[in-house]
This record gives sequence, C-alpha cells and structure tokens, in this order.
Amino acid sequence: MDNLRYQTLEVQFRGTICFIKFNRPEAKNTIDAVMVDEIDQVLAICEEKSTVVVFEGRPDIFCLGADLDSIVSNFEQIPMSDKIPDKLYSIWLKLATGPYVSLAHVEGRVNAGGLGFVAACDVVLAKNSAQFGLSELLFGLFPACVLPFLIRKVGYQKSHYLTLMTKSFSAEVAQHYGLVDAYAADSDSLLKTHMRRLEKLPKEGIRRYKKYRKDLDNFLSEVQGYAVSSNQAIFSDPKILSVIADYIQNEKLPWENNLGSTS
Repeated sequence: MDNLRYQTLEVQFRGTICFIKFNRPEAKNTIDAVMVDEIDQVLAICEEKSTVVVFEGRPDIFCLGADLDSIVSNFEQIPMSDKIPDKLYSIWLKLATGPYVSLAHVEGRVNAGGLGFVAACDVVLAKNSAQFGLSELLFGLFPACVLPFLIRKVGYQKSHYLTLMTKSFSAEVAQHYGLVDAYAADSDSLLKTHMRRLEKLPKEGIRRYKKYRKDLDNFLSEVQGYAVSSNQAIFSDPKILSVIADYIQNEKLPWENNLGSTS
C-alpha cells in the first residue's frame, strides 16, 4: 500500500514514512468534517505502520483553519460545533503523543486551527517565507482547542500574546518563540536532512519514548473536555455566527463594516 485516495488529502506511504498533504485548494486547505474523518483514518493506519508522519500543504497555504463557510451553512442542520472539535482535538493529541514522530513542514500561510496541527507536531520545519497566525479573536472567537497545544510549545504568555494580537508572524519569530524548530529558504532540503535522521529511529523506541513523554505531563488529555466544550459554546453563539456569515458574504473584517458610521 503506497498510495491511498482521499477527497481532502494526498497520502503517500514510503516504507515506514507517511506523507499527508492537505488538498482542498478550492477552500484554501480549510478543515471540514470530511478532512477530519480522513486524517483520523490515516493516523489509525500509522499507529502500527509508521515511524514518521509528515504533514504538508501547498506552497502558498499550509492550512487556514476551520471552513467558516461550512460552519455557517450547516449550522441550522447539524452544528459543526457538535461534530468536529472533539475529534480534531483527539487527532492533535495523537500527533503529540502517538507512537510515531509527527512533523509539520510549513511552506505557506497557516492560521487558526491550522496552527493546531503545527503546535501538536513533534518537529516543525518551515520555509523562511512562511506566515503563522491566530485571527480568531477578531471575530469574537478564541482558539480554545489550539491553545493547550500552543501553550505546551511556546508557554502561557507567548500563546496569550499571539491570541490577543491576532496578527501574522514570520518563521523567524515562530522559531524564536519555540513553535518552529528550524527554517530555511530551501525547506525541502531541510526536510530531507531531518528525514535522514528520523527514518533511522526504531518503531518500538519511538512508541516507548512518546508514551514516557505523555506520562510525564498529561496536561493535553486533562483539558480536552474543557477545551472542546468552550469551542462548542463559541460556535453556538448566533451573534458570532452572524459575524462570520457577514465576513464570508462581504469579505470585510467586523470593524471594517463600521468605518463609515458616525456616533
């Protein structure tokens, strides 16, 4: 089994290495229910087969978080908040604690929930032009499910600052904060260099080490319920959904709609 076909992913198995590429170009590689289900399926295979799992995106976009259009359009029927967050959090937990080395290779933009994949991975490599961000608070949201993984990577204050500022930051800043391990103009070569070391690691050694790391600090598992319920509360708020719907329709951020108003 070298290649598998999915709707939202390109997946390749090369020996014990699994490459997972986000493949929703029409939706800027945003996360929907199908993508979450497909990633979960692939990681189930990787539990036994893989020593390294590599996540990649397009050269311009890694992953821009939740599919806001899908959230708004499906809310009346099956609320996105009831379907996706718990499973997505569990996927990130598997990347952080599962029996393989998880690696994110970021070449383009990554935002919001996309940053959850980055923060959850064991190793993060980036192209020097990559851009990272958390824009949720602009819409009255906050990155409830991303934050535990980001806190684990960069600490409480830096994750707090990034959440409040809502602006994008460079690969250089991301490395300074501890989110990115290494970056370069030729990130493909950087990935190859790392893979030459990582592919030598034995499966059982990785399994035991990752379990030990999890047992040292079970913080991510302990806060899952609270993170998911907080996410559900946010996306059940009609006012927030209205702000998102307005953004989708008019392509304006919330404050831009009031620029011409007078008090």
